[in-house]
Amino acid sequence: MKPTDFDFLLGRWNVQHRRLKSRLTGCTEWEEFGGSMELRSVLGGFGNIDDNVLDLPGGAYRAVTLRSFDEQSGAWSIWWLDSRHPHRLDVPVVGRFVDGIGEFLAADTLDGKPIQVRFLWRPSQLRWEQAFSPDAGTTWETNWTMEFSR
Repeated sequence: MKPTDFDFLLGRWNVQHRRLKSRLTGCTEWEEFGGSMELRSVLGGFGNIDDNVLDLPGGAYRAVTLRSFDEQSGAWSIWWLDSRHPHRLDVPVVGRFVDGIGEFLAADTLDGKPIQVRFLWRPSQLRWEQAFSPDAGTTWETNWTMEFSR
């Protein structure tokens, strides 16, 4: 049976972004900007891809999110490809939805230092959050949120 976890996100969306200007530095200054996203199903429903336009104050760019579902483990893997770095596919975050919230984690680096990355999807709020942890998940700094509307 194909997964339906991300079906709420199918179609075209307006996106309101809010992100910290600097990450894991104690920064409390946020920048807000708009954007758009369109998601469609791929891999016979066992994956999806979205095309994003991010209207940063310094200039717009595009990015793609690719999601793939593993039937055996019941987990999703999520990759991000940014048009400003076309040869670099980010480390995938991996996870699943439990009680209506999707949590996805990865080990990565920021400025050469190891961090944990967490994505939280809240379908009932049409909201995505990204957080980084410098201490293996003991504390988290939410550094980017996206809210979706039609």
